[in-house]
Amino acid sequence: MNKSEKYINPFTDFGFKRLFGTEYNKALLIDFLNQVLGKREHISDLTYLNSENQGKTDTDRKAVFDLYCENEKGEKFIIEVQNVKQQYFKDRSIFYATFPIQEQAMKGSIWDYSLKAVYTIGILNFSFPDELGDPDRYWREIQLMDTQTAEVFFEKLTFIYLEVPKFRKQEEALVTHFDKWMYVLRNLSRLQEKPRRLQEKIFEQLFSEAELAKLTPEDMRTYEESQKAYWDNYSVLEYAKQEARAEGLKEGREEGRQEGRQEGRQEGRQEGRQEGRQEGQKAAMTKIAQVMKKDGESIERITKLTGLSREEIEQL
Repeated sequence: MNKSEKYINPFTDFGFKRLFGTEYNKALLIDFLNQVLGKREHISDLTYLNSENQGKTDTDRKAVFDLYCENEKGEKFIIEVQNVKQQYFKDRSIFYATFPIQEQAMKGSIWDYSLKAVYTIGILNFSFPDELGDPDRYWREIQLMDTQTAEVFFEKLTFIYLEVPKFRKQEEALVTHFDKWMYVLRNLSRLQEKPRRLQEKIFEQLFSEAELAKLTPEDMRTYEESQKAYWDNYSVLEYAKQEARAEGLKEGREEGRQEGRQEGRQEGRQEGRQEGRQEGQKAAMTKIAQVMKKDGESIERITKLTGLSREEIEQL
């Protein structure tokens, strides 16, 4: 851990759950979610639910959420922090959302299929590919819609993704309460003092809870382990990116020379980069899985972090 750090890293497992995952700090999570949800009716209270969700049978896969909550209206909230890209990240988001939907089925009585809303909030420490739209857009909301009219077809299933690295506003440019939350998520572990523009009571509480100096020796050890896992994952991923770029460029040039045309060279580079990135990321995730498995992490947790299948992890 960097000795100059004053506040915890919210993208570590320990840091995120300390700030948002306890009854004592529930007000932080409520305030944050109300800002993320925007113009919707505000949440006045939340109940923390079991973050481990079993399938209907013993052989079904289960889901392990970072945080799982229910508001006073019975609406469910899955809050997930994701540090690295996964090949099937969007698929996993959809799969996880099916658990709070299915658990609403009335057992042993007549049921009219009426559902409470389910929200998935993804706090991402990476960006989606630029082809998904504006490369500077850091807030995305996805719902089922009619593709011809762009009208929302079903408003009770919502996925909101915050691409934190794309939020680049400096302190003097912060205007809204949501701006301030995004600034905190991106910069908390790099700050040495509470910013002047974040004087609200809710941020007073957050910065107080985030101070490393206030951690007990046991909590500090847990945080350091969590921070180490965070940086190990980052280092492996960055190495994989470098390897993928080098391999992709090499393959692209070779294919381009064989084609002998500018078009061929360009396509070769693009295909080489894409294949190289995929292979490099898979290799990086495999290395991370090996370390986590050696450290006794559950297969479900490894699957969530790396995107590898249970079968691939069991063979390591």
